Amino acid sequence: MEQLADIHYEKIEQNKDYEDLINKVVDECFKTEGLDKLKLYISITLTVPEVIKEANKKYRNIDKATDVLSFPMFEKEEIETLIKNNYDVEDVLGDLIISIPKVKEQAIEYGHSFERELAYMVVHGFYHLMGYDHMEENDKKEMRQKEDGVLNKLGITRD
Repeated sequence: MEQLADIHYEKIEQNKDYEDLINKVVDECFKTEGLDKLKLYISITLTVPEVIKEANKKYRNIDKATDVLSFPMFEKEEIETLIKNNYDVEDVLGDLIISIPKVKEQAIEYGHSFERELAYMVVHGFYHLMGYDHMEENDKKEMRQKEDGVLNKLGITRD
């Protein structure tokens, strides 16, 4: 299987279990959305709240830590064109930054496993890279259906 996620660590230790889960989720995301035939990949940085807070302030002018940040490289329409025309472009779909301590905290808060929460952060970030958002209720509903669809295919539930 071709690596669709380029995983980096900043101020946390490497973890093969994280990488295995992330690769499994990203692979399913790409298959589900028809990106698996293209030469795209996602750059993912796993880090700590201080680093994600700094990036959030620098790029979004929001001075607080968050769980995941997404930096898409394409507009939604551009991605649709790439898929439709099966373009042979080798490029990054976008960058995700995920706070591992925040993932752990939210898993406890929501009463499910760390693995489920990390998988959700990856699929949530992926759909932001694909041009989806959750600011409007209809958009939120569409995005949640897509996220749940991927997680359900992988058997990753809230339990």
